[in-house]
Amino acid sequence: MKKIAAVTMVRDDDFFLRRWVDYYGAELGKDNLYILFDGEDQKVPDFCDGTNTYIHKRLCNQIVEGERMRLGLLSDKAALLLACGYDLVIGVDCDEFVIVDPRLGMGLAEFLSTRSIDATISPLGVDIGQHLEKESEIDGSKKFLEQRRFGFLDTRYTKGSVIARPVRWGRGFHRVKGHNFHICPDLYLFHFGCIDMKRMRERFMNPDRIGGSSTRHFNKRTRTISLVTNNEARDFDRWTRVARKMQTWIRPVYAWNKPAMLGRKFVVEIPERFRHII
Repeated sequence: MKKIAAVTMVRDDDFFLRRWVDYYGAELGKDNLYILFDGEDQKVPDFCDGTNTYIHKRLCNQIVEGERMRLGLLSDKAALLLACGYDLVIGVDCDEFVIVDPRLGMGLAEFLSTRSIDATISPLGVDIGQHLEKESEIDGSKKFLEQRRFGFLDTRYTKGSVIARPVRWGRGFHRVKGHNFHICPDLYLFHFGCIDMKRMRERFMNPDRIGGSSTRHFNKRTRTISLVTNNEARDFDRWTRVARKMQTWIRPVYAWNKPAMLGRKFVVEIPERFRHII
């Protein structure tokens, strides 16, 4: 079995971080989780016991510069972990979960250990959104996918999240600089940042985030909620296969190492087999 680490950086987000620690701790072992806290005012919550935590000096809160610095730190951390004996490093935000299709009956570490990875592989991105007409406010005490049934197959979350050698991640992990991406069948990245309109609005209105998050950024996030609310959901298995093929071969003209889908927007219903994972 390959030795696999997961890294993230977080500020004021215990809601998602708790779920991140629970999931990746169960899949990889809590001692293989590395969490950077953005700001000396941050306190490490008790549920992080057993993980590797670091308090970092507060980064710039301007969204572009702050993201550049954040991903530089995480790229450096991943390179150090690979140099110290890890075979693979997973880099994701704390509201992102790399999931193996449950129909395979394999855990994440087992699945990744069977893959031949040169530099990086990408899961297929699924952005989970709240259906405003069918789904109520999220209950943090229950599984997310028991409460949310719909997702948007968003190229933004098809990321080079799993690396086998030192690389430089672009902002938000959305690309690996100097490398193409390779989408792995049966592997998904579920993004949960849009699962609750109320929580999302409160987070973006937090005074601590002024300058770091703009109205434009908030509107990008609400797009997923609008899409899943206003579009009929398609079959997950069929349309994820289509999306994977499209994203494998189509590139935007401004970034050859990012996926594209020619403006097609596929909303899918998450199958029952995923409901009890996150």
